Amino acid sequence: MIALSLAEIAAVVGGQTYDIPDPAVQVTGPVVKDSREVESGSLFVAFVGERVDGHDFAEAVIEAGAVAVLASRPLGVPAIVVADVQAALGALARHVVERLGATLVALTGSAGKTSTKDLIAQVLRSKAPTVFTPGSLNNEIGLPLTALSATEETRFLVLEMGARGIGHIRYLADLTPPKIGLVLNVGSAHIGEFGGREQIAQAKGELVEGLPEDGTAVLNADDPLVRAMASRTKARVILFGESDEADVRAENVRLTETGQPSFSLRTPSGCSDVTMRLYGEHHVSNALAAAAVAHELGMSADEIARALSEAGSLSRWRMEVTERPDGVTVVNDAYNANPESMRAALRALAAMGRGRRTWAVLGQMAELGDEALAEHDAVGRLAVRLNVSKLVAVGGREASWLQLGAYNEGSWGEESVHVSDAQAAVDLLRSELRPGDVVLVKASRSVGLERVAQALLDSGAESEVAAR
Repeated sequence: MIALSLAEIAAVVGGQTYDIPDPAVQVTGPVVKDSREVESGSLFVAFVGERVDGHDFAEAVIEAGAVAVLASRPLGVPAIVVADVQAALGALARHVVERLGATLVALTGSAGKTSTKDLIAQVLRSKAPTVFTPGSLNNEIGLPLTALSATEETRFLVLEMGARGIGHIRYLADLTPPKIGLVLNVGSAHIGEFGGREQIAQAKGELVEGLPEDGTAVLNADDPLVRAMASRTKARVILFGESDEADVRAENVRLTETGQPSFSLRTPSGCSDVTMRLYGEHHVSNALAAAAVAHELGMSADEIARALSEAGSLSRWRMEVTERPDGVTVVNDAYNANPESMRAALRALAAMGRGRRTWAVLGQMAELGDEALAEHDAVGRLAVRLNVSKLVAVGGREASWLQLGAYNEGSWGEESVHVSDAQAAVDLLRSELRPGDVVLVKASRSVGLERVAQALLDSGAESEVAAR
């Protein structure tokens, strides 16, 4: 964080100082909510969670080097006490962002947010110091903590914004007002909570509504609900996509033999070729979104194409591809799932597995409400149409719908199987995998299918040791 004294912070957040010998002492380290992340000069934010109360760690964090605790009650250690810790954290983030000379880029969408955020960050940091959301910390706590990690050297601040209801994006955009706002897509993620795609579009479009007149709204030309958001902003609009009307678009899209996208990137400043290290054609849209942002910030087509071609995955369990010593390829995409990302992952699996045996180990897509049955059935059917060799549906009712969709689409019989849990999936795979197979593992985060991917990788390592 930019250096601020405890007195300054107390004034910004409207708090009272307690047990602080010298209010002029500055916070020079990171602002954190996890006591394990405390460094010398940190400010520790004490949240009360369902299982853990951050206030209980007050003495420990001061001993570890924190200069004070942002808390809701006096603690007998240096503290700034406020009525609402979350609101105070947001106020501090807003203050720091306003003092920074950085350009703030915010993005939202139903699918691909984290992958696109990682691409934008990698492209922009090839130009200047860039701070960006780690992982998927895109809520009312993670976003201000990310903003507070910026320093005087930061030139670009890239923030992912998530939403579970109307008003959430507006709240986040008020905390950290962006100059560039990007909306990727409107899909089915959390449709059970929102009630429909129109409501999702209403929520996502809150990002562009708050942009200044001299700002830029970056919108997906290929998604009608996103493109319609142009009428909701006073900022300049730039379109990305494969549409001929897109300002930043992809031409001659193709996949390499290993399933990595390659295309010609066309921007208003020129054209250049891109071959990505990431897997799956869905990354083309993500790359175009990143390219549109970079173009707005003055990068040439060649600079953007070079950075996109060098970019990798920065966040765990998102199309994480590992080849075992025996030739089995494990694709760990188990961080989360919705219908759009599930379809994209299956298409990537099909592309990667040309001439090889492919396995789709899939679990529940959560928060789909009344759409759950139809969407799980549709994913099972798509696996058949893409000629995936075997579907392993893991879990309860939703998994049975996946398996049933596959069975009804192609009368697969033994080619689709429903197992009860992750361990059962591991046992099945260990007994039936053979060298050269490609295994995709994907489900909503709550299912925990990353355990399947890890077990398969551990098995491969054990087999290599045994062979020696």
